[in-house]
Amino acid sequence: MSSLEERDVGVAAAPGSSSAGLGVGAVGAALEAVAGVAAMQEEVGIRREGPESDPDEPPKKRVKIPEGEAGKLEERLYSVLCCTVCLDLPKASVYQCTNGHLMCAGCFIHLLADSRLKEEQATCPNCRCEISKNLCCRNLAVEKAVSELPTDCTFCLKQFPRSSLERHQKEECQDRVTQCKYKRIGCPWQGPFHELPAHESECSHPTKTGTELMGILGEMDQSHRRDMQLYNSIFSLLCYEKIGFTEVQFRPYRTDDFITRLYYETPRFTVLNQTWVLKARVNDSERNPNLSCKRTLSFQLILKSKVNSALECSFLLLKGPYDDVRIKPVIHHHSFSNDTNETEYVPLPISDSVECNKLLAAKNINLRLFIFQIQK
Repeated sequence: MSSLEERDVGVAAAPGSSSAGLGVGAVGAALEAVAGVAAMQEEVGIRREGPESDPDEPPKKRVKIPEGEAGKLEERLYSVLCCTVCLDLPKASVYQCTNGHLMCAGCFIHLLADSRLKEEQATCPNCRCEISKNLCCRNLAVEKAVSELPTDCTFCLKQFPRSSLERHQKEECQDRVTQCKYKRIGCPWQGPFHELPAHESECSHPTKTGTELMGILGEMDQSHRRDMQLYNSIFSLLCYEKIGFTEVQFRPYRTDDFITRLYYETPRFTVLNQTWVLKARVNDSERNPNLSCKRTLSFQLILKSKVNSALECSFLLLKGPYDDVRIKPVIHHHSFSNDTNETEYVPLPISDSVECNKLLAAKNINLRLFIFQIQK
């Protein structure tokens, strides 16, 4: 046996011995610790993975990995760096409690929103220490480490670092789903990118008659007009003589019922020389919104001043100056009087439950209100 083989055997037999060196011993101890954590994670048995439309949304459950793959370095790191709630690798920001337990952004926000709905203090699911946006901080080292771990492309199933996967799937993958360039004139084809040249060379839409194309373009024009109608309405409102806006802050309260319900209300504010109040409720005030996966917010505008004649107004809510929640503007109309001083509850136009959780997780909800008085 050569001296090189003898050194290899010595290192394998006694990684912590003096002959192997201090560095090798430290590495061996670290690998043993990683393997121990991996064994604990395997006892849990459930993981989650898969691409999501929103990076803050908790991913779907992932099946337990086969026994033969448990020894791979990537899988051991997966067990160490995964979120303690969903057991998946974080796709965006990573937060940690004061004891260092990791949570992905979606699970962290969901925990804060649940505690708000149940009127409890949010706690870490591992050590039960208190968590909040002030007590928890982001772990940039874990975020960078996760971005370098390999993951499978959704289309070609090849492995790439997570940091470069998005660019590969959008620009480089030959199996990515793409659409025909004649989609603008009604071609419905979509398929792998490598089949696109062959399809476009045989596509029948460029040879359609003008009459056939006019029917297709008419349907597309209707969809475009619906999208533009909202923006044209907003521009029309900006021409009104009396326009007012203000930043409003919804604060959480509880009803005095036997079973209390969470609702939000703003302090009184003045716009257009009138006093107003905004109220909001979760899931239309259902009994236990914390048990529901789908969450919505609805609001109403209340006129607190006394008026001599009807006050016809248009109004809309937008996100506040420093918030990142996505709100699609919707214009509402109401004629206020002393008898009809409250609007009906209307949905806050947020895109999904993830955006609703972002609002519920905050201590207060900050939005911007516009009111346009219609002159007769």
